[in-house]
Amino acid sequence: MVVDFRRNRAPPSPITLCDSPVTIVDSFRFLGSIITQDLKWELNISSITKKAQQRLFFLRQLKKFNLPKTMTVHFYPAIIESILCSSITVWYAAATAKDKGRLQHVIRSAERVIGCNLPSLQDLFASRSLKRAKKIVADPSHPGQKLFVPLQSGRRLRSIRTKTSRHTNSFFPSAHQQSRSPTD
Repeated sequence: MVVDFRRNRAPPSPITLCDSPVTIVDSFRFLGSIITQDLKWELNISSITKKAQQRLFFLRQLKKFNLPKTMTVHFYPAIIESILCSSITVWYAAATAKDKGRLQHVIRSAERVIGCNLPSLQDLFASRSLKRAKKIVADPSHPGQKLFVPLQSGRRLRSIRTKTSRHTNSFFPSAHQQSRSPTD
């Protein structure tokens, strides 16, 4: 897979490893996430939605067999929410509203089956981002730690300037917003 955002794209030169040519693909699965050549997340979110819908079947079966509500409440985060949150800090900020809506629909379906309110997709992203940001700040060897340096006032984090929206739609700016205190 070749990711090229230049205006004047040239065909990539062939790559060979150990006298074997490397094929160029439009998308591939890496650590459970589908990454496409244009760095869009529709395929990944479709895959997540499909898996979550399959797991909803089991939740409905548990409800049908009159399992206590507490058991279904414990089943949801372990089996369904874990699917929805796989790599959420990577793809959520760049996902389209339509894709986020499809995932939120899965959560609403689970709410109807269980009969109680569940955290929204935005809440799940916020909690995972805050957790990831705290780990990055605590690890001095992490390459992204310099992106979480507070300004002299200590109330806001330093941000970098970029010319494209690719950085704006990445984890770091959204994690900045999640890691700020509620008094800002």
